Amino acid sequence: MKGTPLVFEKSQPGREGFRLEKADVPEIDLTNTIGEELLGREPDLPEVSEVDVVRHYTGLSDMNFGVDNGFYPLGSCTMKYNPKINEEIAAIPNFSELHPYAPEELCQGTLEIMYRMQKYLCEITGMDYFTLQPAAGAHGELTGILIIKKYLEASGKNRTKIIVPDSSHGTNPATAKESGFEIIKVRSGKDGLVDISELQKAVDEDVAALMLTNPNTLGLFEKNILEISHILHEKGALLYYDGANLNAIMGIARPGDMGFDVVHVNLHKTFSTPHGGGGPGAGPVGVKAFLRDFLPKPIVEKKGDKYFLNYDLPHSIGRMKAFYGNTGVILKAYAYIRSLGAGGLREASEVAVLNANYLKKQLADLFEWPTDSICKHEFVASAANWKEKYGIRALDIAKRLLDFGFHPPTIYFPLIVEEALMIEPTETESRETLDAFADALRRIFEEARENPDLLRKAPHHMPSKRVDEVKAAREMKLKY
Repeated sequence: MKGTPLVFEKSQPGREGFRLEKADVPEIDLTNTIGEELLGREPDLPEVSEVDVVRHYTGLSDMNFGVDNGFYPLGSCTMKYNPKINEEIAAIPNFSELHPYAPEELCQGTLEIMYRMQKYLCEITGMDYFTLQPAAGAHGELTGILIIKKYLEASGKNRTKIIVPDSSHGTNPATAKESGFEIIKVRSGKDGLVDISELQKAVDEDVAALMLTNPNTLGLFEKNILEISHILHEKGALLYYDGANLNAIMGIARPGDMGFDVVHVNLHKTFSTPHGGGGPGAGPVGVKAFLRDFLPKPIVEKKGDKYFLNYDLPHSIGRMKAFYGNTGVILKAYAYIRSLGAGGLREASEVAVLNANYLKKQLADLFEWPTDSICKHEFVASAANWKEKYGIRALDIAKRLLDFGFHPPTIYFPLIVEEALMIEPTETESRETLDAFADALRRIFEEARENPDLLRKAPHHMPSKRVDEVKAAREMKLKY
């Protein structure tokens, strides 16, 4: 397939998409305002008609892939379908046109929804208070760790370390480092869970917190979570919950009941609001009651029948986001929670777990498996056997899946699994879709045995062929 030409390549001298009437106001010499350097050369613009522009960008949009037009099994990212009614609600002018500096008496409706959202998230996670400010999961992590840091400092504890399991999301050590902590890595056991003996060795009076995802990035529930919580709290350290995998347990189990002190939630994953492409997102942070005064200010509270922004948080870490967070995303998540209700949220988690285990069973004979445990909402397969027998890597499998019309899963994560493929089907996919995906992987496995070069040169039917990832990473061209 020939690649789509650049709009500059469609340019024809003299072709234009519009014309301006002769100005009816006096012309002004802009030389002194703009400068001769810019005025002295023609702008580098393509000469194309309006229909050329429309067809060009419509064609580019057709090349885009999203959850609305295909299966998107990105492990750890929870690319579930986003109900369109959520978009319509967030676009209601009473919400979308509200000025962030509007006085509180004129935005009681929006404040009420934010207040309710805080309460819903408290109930779902087992926390006591929430801030809606953080704009993404990693931003929520930073907010949570800064809260922990300031709390310990206020308590007279100068702690310098944060423990991060070797199966953690990459943002966890990045957040700890950015917050000024030394990172202590704890290995996983053969069962894919935190090695309790290794954790006990690592925890001392210098440890501020453990950052943990549960279920973890192997898709496994940390069955020893209460013991882990006891180990940390006994030494005066706190437990931080990375909420990226909440989609597996919402309505079933709560981080607060497991012993976590701080939690961040990805509204743009768990509660079905669009994400990817840089945003928008939202990563609200919840805390136990003893950490309330350290939250970013303001938080939304209620007095009588009025809602207000409370800035009276004596130990607040300060503002983490302009105004009050990505309100549009919060509205979409609010609509999702109200639509499903408590029973619906639980059912969503149950179906996500069912889909993951069904798909894992379908693929059981194709891959190697780090553990043989029942997974939660996602699982990690290893293509190490493909590599050993046929010289085919996880990357080759991912590229070939594109030719079958599927977005590839996450690959090479978590780092503790060789040739990892991290697959999350979510609860919104049908059995027919899962079967088709499994069938595609079986066909690719046959290709690996019979014609491995076919995979090494994939994709074959996409606008762009295989790129040199190493060259692209080392020689980035950020400007055209």
